[in-house]
Amino acid sequence: MDANYSKLAGVLTGFSTQLQKGERVLIDAFDIPEAMVIALVRAARERGAIPFVNLQQARISRELISHLNADQFETQATWELARMQKMDAYIAVRGSDNIFEMSDVAPDKVSRVMRAMKPVLDYRVGQTKWVILRWPTPAMAQQAMMSTERFAEFFFRVCTQDYSRMETGMAALEKLMTGADRVELKGPDTDLRFSIKGINAVACGGRHNIPDGEVFSCPVKNSVEGEITYNAPTVYQGTSFDRIHLKFEKGRIVHAESTNTQRLNDILDSDAGARYIGEFAIGFNPHILEPMRDILFDEKIAGSFHFTPGQAYDEADNGNRSQVHWDMVQIQRPEYGGGEIWFDGELIRKDGLFVKDELKKLNPDYLLG
Repeated sequence: MDANYSKLAGVLTGFSTQLQKGERVLIDAFDIPEAMVIALVRAARERGAIPFVNLQQARISRELISHLNADQFETQATWELARMQKMDAYIAVRGSDNIFEMSDVAPDKVSRVMRAMKPVLDYRVGQTKWVILRWPTPAMAQQAMMSTERFAEFFFRVCTQDYSRMETGMAALEKLMTGADRVELKGPDTDLRFSIKGINAVACGGRHNIPDGEVFSCPVKNSVEGEITYNAPTVYQGTSFDRIHLKFEKGRIVHAESTNTQRLNDILDSDAGARYIGEFAIGFNPHILEPMRDILFDEKIAGSFHFTPGQAYDEADNGNRSQVHWDMVQIQRPEYGGGEIWFDGELIRKDGLFVKDELKKLNPDYLLG
């Protein structure tokens, strides 16, 4: 077995989910090598946990959703929720040779499945120890504009890095965001103002997502004013978008355009909450520098932030509810046009680098040692 598989399985069952003796863990494997599933099973057993495995394939999921029958996924959600309620932990490893596999599925069918499965997601996020990551594939290497071999090396380096090195800086940023009120985000075609007063902040350093490296909070729902242009491309519900531009009034997205404006607005009209923001997060993983149309990587890009239409997390909640949660990313490093983050009139980060002393441990020169 590839030593990288065992090392990664150790991170997921140890540092991330901290499995304990007797705990039940569901391993949700989407189009990944059998050897990695076996590595996870063995790593869970080494910690005394009880592994369960669910195997999924993107092409089969597409077929099921494309020809959806009445109440099909509502029925499926009942047994998936019952299974999840028996679990203490959840590890999902998601690989697919084609990230656009769902691109020709009718949007209303995708939305219906998401609504049906939402109770399962809510229980998993709120009641289990969980971690999610993507699996490296030639398609991902192509997205990242790397050779397959170089991308695999990059993937395992990022996913098995020493995440404990982030903890001091993350704690300082978490404390600062928790006590902040007014936030200003400035950059090319970007001038946003909002409040995060009274809303919690949460540090994320490898416990729930791999790769990781962010601290997130959430705007007061009706406080967002201004405009933003996202300079990282994104894929959502099987469709690719570039240069998304949003305008806000009293917290609501009142204008949205991109390279696929019609589909963008269709998604934002999925429900009432999709046009409000459910997350504001600052990313700082020093190994991730360029967008690759994979949100689990892109939202952690060094010198980035994401500003997310849709559902708010319970841990940092502004009350917004939606079936949508779409992490859209802006990179503020100089080569992407620069930018600034201000809290209560004080400059926090400029051109992707933290300027406050207690936050400088989140800059790449420290995190890379």
